[in-house]
Amino acid sequence: MAEIIQKDGTWVFDGDTLRLTPGRDKNVSLLRKELGELLVPLSALAGISFEQGKKSGRLRLRLRDGADPLLHATAGRLAEPHDPYRLTVDSDRYGVAEYFVDEVRNALLLDQVPSGPVDAYLLPGPSVPLSVSAGDGVASFDGERVRLEWKWQAEEAKSAGGPRTLPLSDIAAVEWQPTVGLENGHLRFTVRAAPTKAPPKYDPNAVELWGFKRDPLMALVAAAVQARLPHPSAPAATAALGDAPPPGDAPAPVPAAPASPAAPAEDDHDALLRRLRELGDLHRSGVLTDEEFALAKQAVLKRM
Repeated sequence: MAEIIQKDGTWVFDGDTLRLTPGRDKNVSLLRKELGELLVPLSALAGISFEQGKKSGRLRLRLRDGADPLLHATAGRLAEPHDPYRLTVDSDRYGVAEYFVDEVRNALLLDQVPSGPVDAYLLPGPSVPLSVSAGDGVASFDGERVRLEWKWQAEEAKSAGGPRTLPLSDIAAVEWQPTVGLENGHLRFTVRAAPTKAPPKYDPNAVELWGFKRDPLMALVAAAVQARLPHPSAPAATAALGDAPPPGDAPAPVPAAPASPAAPAEDDHDALLRRLRELGDLHRSGVLTDEEFALAKQAVLKRM
């Protein structure tokens, strides 16, 4: 098991799952505190890196595209302080951070985890019920419906219609946009059969955000809803984009591939992969030292 404990948070890796717990330091963002502990399966990872600085460094996890509804809903717009997949590391813990990276990378290699996109969410998203007050409204989600209530600052185009209730089945998409410069942010829901081009300020299906401290929390509502919408890369969604073949006109069967003459080489490759897994188990159990494990692993990799 690998573990690194910092004021910014604690990361623990047991070989199969990363447990990310936000710190209690005053500099830890409100979004990370509200999101709480995350359990990230190894299968959701595309990579990990560590960047050193003069006073502090950064551990960064890179998730596979489509694995996390939070990253999907925010589309890369989460600023670094709010990103739960980054950890600030003090300079005296650089050695621990590098060891942590090696352990995760070895596990990714041994388990042959692909780094490409996925067609289903591998993380559950924020827990519900959830309610956030920010900007000109309050957004609540209980897992089945979204409720939007308006503050006194909201435009009459919104407040005149009273609170809005949107069943999940009526929501086609959700979008979260942070405030950037003089451009206000928003949390907007696209409702089926009711598209609109109105700015978020006047859109009754959107909460306008003004750049205050609680604005990022609206990303949690967006992620919770996104986690319960069909994954955009799911096979069913992909099939819906094309025309189904007419009845009785089934696609021609794909010919079976001829037997590969390289089967012995493939068997040898599988044996080497099993050897790598065995070495990893011996290292984790303490039978092999770090140096012994590194040397043995390099010997196997050279044969591959």
